[in-house]
Amino acid sequence: MNLWRKLLAEFVGTGLLLTIIVGSGIMAVLLAAGNDAIALLANASATAAGLYVLITLLGPISGAHFNPVVTLAMRWQGELTNGEAMGYIVVQCVAAIAGVMLTHAMFGMPLVQVGIHARTGAALWISEGLATFGLLVTILLGRVHRPGAVPILVAAYIFSAYWFTASTSFANPAVTLARSLTQTFSGIRPEDVAAFVVAQIAGGVVGMAVACGFVAHDRRTSPKSNSAVTPASR
Repeated sequence: MNLWRKLLAEFVGTGLLLTIIVGSGIMAVLLAAGNDAIALLANASATAAGLYVLITLLGPISGAHFNPVVTLAMRWQGELTNGEAMGYIVVQCVAAIAGVMLTHAMFGMPLVQVGIHARTGAALWISEGLATFGLLVTILLGRVHRPGAVPILVAAYIFSAYWFTASTSFANPAVTLARSLTQTFSGIRPEDVAAFVVAQIAGGVVGMAVACGFVAHDRRTSPKSNSAVTPASR
């Protein structure tokens, strides 16, 4: 029952995250009168605000991963079994697709669309790697040094990454997959998904290594570090 409760939290959180990303993108385009900067600002603001709420409320239940790369990081740290991690990832992908379809329904659009926005090339792949690297460092170091601040840290990082990356920071394989099923502002072509996901996983792996290196160094050099390390609430 505890695992099902966690999986339900991941489903609800990931699904709502996609409705926030895609829905705010649709609304932003409708209201921005062709001003892409205003549209991106609205999209980034809504996503960051929504992330803060979702992580704050669902973090104590499932950890509020909403992201296969984050789930793999938690598995690597021994917080999940292989079966639990697989369950998280499947639920995240299904929920992300359901969130996109729900958003289309809200705006009276076809439920499933084939993405048409080209997002490919080395610049965008580097952007996705960097965005995911920063996300993992933010989460893993935040859990150690400021566990109570993780929701706002993640929200602030994602807001900034929308602006400083060329790809507008997908940083999430489940989100990337689901966004290939919309032709709206937030979409991506299906043929561009695989390279984004590879870049995200690579960036996540490097982020895990760097964050763990920092934590290991702190533990070796500070006599009080062991007592200061606090796991994230789950």
